Amino acid sequence: MLWLYNIAIQLYSLIIRIFSTFNTKASLFVNGRRNIFVKIAKKIDPNVQHIWFHFASLGEFEQGRPVLELLKEQYPKKRIVITFFSPSGYEIRKNYTLATGIFYLPLDTPANAQRIIKAFNPELAIFTKYEYWYHYFKELHNNKTPLLIISSIFRPNQIFFKPYGSLHRKILSYVSHFFVQNEESIALLKSINIQNATLSGDTRFDRVAENAASPKKLNVIEQFCSDTRVFIAGSTWPEDEQLIASLCEKHPEWKFIIAPHEIGTSHIREIEKLFPKGITYSTFATEDQSATNHQVLIIDNIGMLSSLYAYGKIAYIGGGFGVGIHNTLEAAAFGIPVIFGPKYDKFQEAKDLIMLGAAKSISNLSELETASSTLTKTAGPGLVAKDYVFSKTGATDQIVKYLSNYL
Repeated sequence: MLWLYNIAIQLYSLIIRIFSTFNTKASLFVNGRRNIFVKIAKKIDPNVQHIWFHFASLGEFEQGRPVLELLKEQYPKKRIVITFFSPSGYEIRKNYTLATGIFYLPLDTPANAQRIIKAFNPELAIFTKYEYWYHYFKELHNNKTPLLIISSIFRPNQIFFKPYGSLHRKILSYVSHFFVQNEESIALLKSINIQNATLSGDTRFDRVAENAASPKKLNVIEQFCSDTRVFIAGSTWPEDEQLIASLCEKHPEWKFIIAPHEIGTSHIREIEKLFPKGITYSTFATEDQSATNHQVLIIDNIGMLSSLYAYGKIAYIGGGFGVGIHNTLEAAAFGIPVIFGPKYDKFQEAKDLIMLGAAKSISNLSELETASSTLTKTAGPGLVAKDYVFSKTGATDQIVKYLSNYL
């Protein structure tokens, strides 16, 4: 099975290089890894030990960030190195100040794994939620470096629990300890004879609670919202945006803020066509805002979404018509109910919020209208959402306390 895994890695490398000739994200993926070990050598002293954090993308960074920052607070002399797999994480957080170095993670080959471990000289490696790499994990194991997975979550349909998943079970065997989100994950790991797991919950709750407790003041957003009801649509994709455009036409008394997942010029132009009463944030910010009367604000930048929810009455979370919904907790932490598409089964918090009456899943415009009306009749659903988030905090302290055993 390992030979198939290695072939898959090489095939992925070939495909991504082909795509890089015409796809911006693929180009960043490839170019960011070019001469990667030269870049690392310029910033990282291999004779000094580091705590290595790896994140798949921006979402996982925000999820693991509370652990990283509390570790740095408690052990200020420790040096931290960060790697990302995806450009959407690296390009946004490449200047994060608490790390000695931030890099793209080279593809998982034996040679790359050996060079990375030698270059980083990690005393501890922390991966967030997922990304299970055979050669990196094996090399850390051979190097006797503790490897922790935090905020991990497992489902029965994953390859680890299939008869043909022996290689992937081997990958899990290299992990020193798992901190998991739910009891089901504990049971699934035990079913394959993995006992080194602790139920800690999800560190995202700590992150979003912290964000909601100290919200950023956004003057331009405040000016746009005025005293009207505001519908925030975060991390949207085209199918989400089409539904919201129809809802927008039916509710001229509402204002809408659309923060798309992709902010490329062509996509922003498509959104502008969907919302003729809309204006981009970059344009609105330069106008005489007191003289404008736009119904829709289209966010054409990255990094603002987590603060936008403070200005909403209700939130729609995108991705539910694709591979899965994005972060519902950022909105819920601000005490507003959430709506999302039908693909949410991988997200425990989405199931919990629905059960509590603080969220609804929709599949069409009629359901979206009903959900918007039902969830905004009273303040109750929003308050329930906020209480749910704050009741789930504490994972970060638990994890960092455990990590102190290694430091």
